[in-house]
Amino acid sequence: MPTVPLFPLRTVLVPGLVLPLHIFEPRYRLMIRTLHELPEDERGFGIVAIRPGANPEIDGMDALYDVGTMARITQVEPLPDGRYDLVTVGARRFTVTALDRALPYTRADVRLHAEPVGDPIRAAALGRTAVRLLAEYRAQIAAWGVIDLDELEGLPEDPVVLSYLVSSAIVTDLPERQRLLAIDDAEQRLAAACAVLRRELALIGCLPSMPAVDLAGARPSTN
Repeated sequence: MPTVPLFPLRTVLVPGLVLPLHIFEPRYRLMIRTLHELPEDERGFGIVAIRPGANPEIDGMDALYDVGTMARITQVEPLPDGRYDLVTVGARRFTVTALDRALPYTRADVRLHAEPVGDPIRAAALGRTAVRLLAEYRAQIAAWGVIDLDELEGLPEDPVVLSYLVSSAIVTDLPERQRLLAIDDAEQRLAAACAVLRRELALIGCLPSMPAVDLAGARPSTN
């Protein structure tokens, strides 16, 4: 049960997702300086989502969802004034079991998750359904002329990887993103993602117009 630096954000990081970060708060500058001195394969920290309306400084652990994702640092750009621009990628999921506030930045004891597939045959079938629904969903959004979308090409067959990719591509709110992240295995996550996609397609079919949306995916975040 390792202890890792914790970086609360108002977004959900999923395994495999690239997330750029701009680090400017002094406590998190210290965190990055400390991590930068470690071997490359140890330069990681935990990202957990902050519950809507909560404040980690006031509410402590109650402000945070208990399931998060390790962020592996793939690129660090120190800036002249001490800030950092990072590129990170989501790695293993974890559950927070305790917080340690002895340092300026919070650390957490975490239990790292395995990534079970569930039933392989059902997961594969659900994966094919999810890809079809996602393509239809993206086509419906693109038809509104709100945003240009690249074609879906070369999607992974691995049910675990695909389950996270599909989950991250759905435009939905933070609690639902967190719910998808916390699902135990790929089979169940793909089933849940298919249900969300069917719901969203039904809603889109009832709308007379589509407001401007920011499709799900990594966006630059600041601490």
